[in-house]
Amino acid sequence: MFPVSIKGVLLVDNGKAVLAMNDRGEWELPGGRIEVGEDPETCVQREFEEELGVKVFAEELIDSYLFEVIPGKHVFIVTYGCKLQGPFEPRLSHEHVELRSFKVDSLPTRLPFGYRASIEAWHAKAYPLDPSIENTAPGKSGATSHLKR
Repeated sequence: MFPVSIKGVLLVDNGKAVLAMNDRGEWELPGGRIEVGEDPETCVQREFEEELGVKVFAEELIDSYLFEVIPGKHVFIVTYGCKLQGPFEPRLSHEHVELRSFKVDSLPTRLPFGYRASIEAWHAKAYPLDPSIENTAPGKSGATSHLKR
């Protein structure tokens, strides 16, 4: 049996994906382990409040897959597309060292493939008629720094 982690894709600032850097120096989606008796939607909403201090609504299931976090350690990942409920005024929790939002065409290299695929899928659904939103102007990184330790 594998641990289950429920992650959320939140798009802010005209389509930028919110990511958190973990202590391994990898970018990840906000979220975490589901608790006994908790449904996945409630889990991801709780995790956003705990990790970022923001309220979200888990709108739609995006994907699920088995992920090898480190060699020999697997986690079953479930991703949801989320919508912000209220202002986006994130705070950095003890679980991460940095929070940023990235344009979809400028996602960081140290981002697992499954997270990248979920971000791209949710972005395509949220912005189906405006592909220009993900374009980065020359010389721009496409990232907005929110908080850093």
